[in-house]
Amino acid sequence: MVTLTAQMSNTGSTWRLYVVLYGEPDWPTVRWERTGPVPTVAERRAALAALGYEVAPGAAWSWTEDSRDPNNDSTPVLLIAAVTVRPREAVTS
Repeated sequence: MVTLTAQMSNTGSTWRLYVVLYGEPDWPTVRWERTGPVPTVAERRAALAALGYEVAPGAAWSWTEDSRDPNNDSTPVLLIAAVTVRPREAVTS
């Protein structure tokens, strides 16, 4: 089974969910033009399905904090979520 990583991040003005495809110039992406609330699990599942992916069995979203300037702890926090996904074609009946 081929698995990939999907990530979701917030730049401060929009949420963006994308599937990481190393070596590809354009990654499949969905945007939510809002700062809050955080896209729900159902919204993320629908966005992944629209991109042709689904969360891999047993996988769960994990969250991490980042910063635009890791040397300055007073800069806004950037939230990044990640989950293992697989192409929807990999689903067996």
